[in-house]
Amino acid sequence: MTAVLESVEGLSRIEVDGRLCVAYPRLTGPVELGDEVIVNTQARELELGSGGFDVLYVNLTRGLDLPAEAGAHVVKLPYTPGQSAARHGEEGRTLPSTLSGIPVVCCSLHSQVAPVCAGIGTEVRVAYVQLAGGALPLSLSDTLRLLRARGYLGTTIAVGACLDGEVECVSAASAFLWAVAEGFDAVVCAVGPGIVGTGTAFGHGGLAAAEAANTASALQGSPVIAVRASESDERDRHRGASHHARSVLELCLGEVVVPWPAGYDAPEWLDRRTELDVSGWEELCADLPLSHMGRGPTDDRLFFAAAFAAGRAAARSGE
Repeated sequence: MTAVLESVEGLSRIEVDGRLCVAYPRLTGPVELGDEVIVNTQARELELGSGGFDVLYVNLTRGLDLPAEAGAHVVKLPYTPGQSAARHGEEGRTLPSTLSGIPVVCCSLHSQVAPVCAGIGTEVRVAYVQLAGGALPLSLSDTLRLLRARGYLGTTIAVGACLDGEVECVSAASAFLWAVAEGFDAVVCAVGPGIVGTGTAFGHGGLAAAEAANTASALQGSPVIAVRASESDERDRHRGASHHARSVLELCLGEVVVPWPAGYDAPEWLDRRTELDVSGWEELCADLPLSHMGRGPTDDRLFFAAAFAAGRAAARSGE
């Protein structure tokens, strides 16, 4: 390893032979200059938009004897080379059987999380739940660290294959119920940065939003769908309301709230929408990291306004 560029909670940005690499110290051990490491280079070689860097796979110098978390009985990434034991929030306690109507905002992209949280505000205790469909380690997200530090989020929960959250849970259902047991007023869930996609209607990680909405409905919560929308995306399938949003709604089995920012044209198929006044969203998001596919709030106002509308709807449902 040739340089340590930055170390933050749960993440180190380093260089290995001059190439940018990320390391997760809780998973592969601490890193120091001169360590002998093995890195995975596939994402960089594929030139992936949000994953174009190497990932430290194993630290041969100081990462081979990492102990399992004390008292852990559940293994993350079981039967893979990266398996590790971690305590889970469900262990040793009884969770409630329903969500008692709390709002669960279901995002199909990680870049929706910040404007959703801005729409909810800091007066509501919010738990963030990450689902598989993008990056798995929560510690990769600088957005989550900032939202946590500024009081928009009260905790972060890693579900299933996701890992490195403040809390780990086996399923979305138990994560939502854990949040209720801990006194949270709302849940925001999303996939991690770098959504998995194939260019098809149902072959993308954003469908995690539908699974979350169905789980929330079954547990007597109030699911809110954050609609993926854009006025600047060059791909026709994502302009206006994205085909991802349509696929999510087609798979929602229960009643869901579908907020849409007033003043923007909506497609005819989005007939389940509830239009909300989102005036002032730019000011309320001004101190947050808003970025989607390299575009900011002045480049694609609809994207961020639609996500903000979902947060505002959740805040109102909890009043």
